[in-house]
Amino acid sequence: MTNDPIQTYADQHSEPEPPLLYQLWRETHLQLLMPRMATGHWQGRLLSMLSHLLRPRRVLEIGTFTGYATLCLAEGLAENGHLHTIEINPERESRIRRYVAAAGLAAAVTLHIGAARDVLSGLVGEVWDLVFIDADKINNGRYFELVINQVRPGGLLIVDNVLWGGKALADYHLKANDHDTRAVRAFNDRVRHDPRVVPLLLPVRDGLLLLRRV
Repeated sequence: MTNDPIQTYADQHSEPEPPLLYQLWRETHLQLLMPRMATGHWQGRLLSMLSHLLRPRRVLEIGTFTGYATLCLAEGLAENGHLHTIEINPERESRIRRYVAAAGLAAAVTLHIGAARDVLSGLVGEVWDLVFIDADKINNGRYFELVINQVRPGGLLIVDNVLWGGKALADYHLKANDHDTRAVRAFNDRVRHDPRVVPLLLPVRDGLLLLRRV
């Protein structure tokens, strides 16, 4: 929940949260640690909107958590499209599969349990239309490099949490200099000048970085 009146107004004037996603959001907040990692209503509708606009045939998600963003991204899949999602924590597998099945997406979503760098080595033949990176922030740059050459021209990469609670800003605080913060800052600065992509940073929630593949 948020006490931000602008965000509340945005929520009220956006597509309503589907009941199954609200159920997943509530279950996540009641049963899991760090439930704020779940995508949530407004950002979920943004991911769904982008997916509908692209109509992707192949989607890759790095970092499933409980599957909220997974379901949102899958809403816009083209006919016979497929989404691969990677989650490192095996304790989350049963919940993810349960909600994917409840959404009627079992045939359209493949869940991989394991470290992303290991799973991605088995997906080298894929060409991605849409990639969502929302895993351990210290490896944003590594994941980007592992997938960028498989993203088709005109395809889209989305990277979450690029504001990192505001700590990505250089003048946030002198003490905001932990490994994750330095990694987020370095990644943001690096892709800003990468000729392979066109960046657009959206200052919504914890920051979404859109990268269009040139």
